[in-house]
Formats: sequence, C-alpha cells, structure tokens
Amino acid sequence: MKSIIFVCLGNICRSPLADGIAKKYIKDNALDISVDSAGTGNWHVGENPCPNSIKVAKNNGIDISALVSRQVTKNDFEIYDLVVALDDNNMNDLTALGAKNIVKLGDYGFYGKDVPDPYFYNGFEGFDKVYDMIQKCVINLIDEYTK
Repeated sequence: MKSIIFVCLGNICRSPLADGIAKKYIKDNALDISVDSAGTGNWHVGENPCPNSIKVAKNNGIDISALVSRQVTKNDFEIYDLVVALDDNNMNDLTALGAKNIVKLGDYGFYGKDVPDPYFYNGFEGFDKVYDMIQKCVINLIDEYTK
C-alpha cells in the first residue's frame, strides 16, 4: 500500500485539510493509499484542527473534527512513502530531520508556491482560498502518484 503524510507547521489548519481532502478523494476513487498529517512544531500536539479548518472542510463535505495534531517524527520517514510539505519552511525543517522523499504540495497545481497559512488572510475568506489551493494540489498529487 502506498502512503502519504502531509506536513505543515502546527498540524491544525493546512495539513489536516490536506489529510481530509486526500482521504475523501482516495475513498471516492477506491484507491489503496494510507494518509496522515503532522506538524514540524509541537505547539498544538493533542489538539483538534482549528475551528475555521473544521468549518471549511465541513462546508465541502469533509469531517476533520476528530483529527488530533501531532509532531512529525523521524520514524514517519520510514513509514510513509511520500512526505508532502506545505511550504518551503516545512521542506527545510523536514530535510534537516532527515526526510528524503519530500515533495512540496504547491508543485502540484500552484506553480511551486507555498500554500500559505490561512491566518495570513483576514477572516474566514483565507480558509476558503487555502482550501481551494490544497484541494487542487492534493488531487493532482494523488493522480500523479498513482500513475
């Protein structure tokens, strides 16, 4: 079975959205891929995704409310075939931890750009924008990964 882990900074907004979007797409297309998410930092370990991420996912038919934040570990690099960073800082942190099989999510439909933290925008609109970016890139990544 193929496996993917999505990694952002705190694992409460971007990577849980990628996790939820991927799981729904995998289920809807009867693919055999396991998915998880984590953060490079430990500030939110044990917390559920932030309320706005839960809300934007729910608005799009996905329930991520039960996900629990965790910090990425070196063991994840042995468990998961593909490590997906949400931005350049995550890429650098993952490389420093020893990850080898890293890709950047923005390379799959967002012209190589970082998927920005939705809190950089004012209000809920940022979560809608980031959700759309993540959805497009996750679908493209999975389609390419399963070729």
